[in-house]
Amino acid sequence: MPEGSYPLGMVLDACPDVCDYSKSGISNWRDFLATVAVVRPMLGISPSAWEEARTVMGEVQAAVVVAAILQRGAAINSAGGYIRDLTKKAEAGGFSLGPMLMALIGSRKRDKKRA
Repeated sequence: MPEGSYPLGMVLDACPDVCDYSKSGISNWRDFLATVAVVRPMLGISPSAWEEARTVMGEVQAAVVVAAILQRGAAINSAGGYIRDLTKKAEAGGFSLGPMLMALIGSRKRDKKRA
């Protein structure tokens, strides 16, 4: 697991929708990255925006951001614009993956309580 990243189980807990796009389940980071490679173009994230995010955040963190964008679905109008904004923030040291993951986990727990 790359330095400074989160456990795969936590990421999948925060972003379970990404599993729907997996060919044979996600049991390691390689499976996760392969699945995000399927999801990314579907969200309309351009190769240039992806490359920029990977360069700034690292491949795994950028992939987690894509999974989070997928999870938030309708709340994000432009996935490409959103990842570019987060990349700029990350470049300036103003973006951290932890709060994003915790917010997703928290909103899923609230949704479960309502159901």
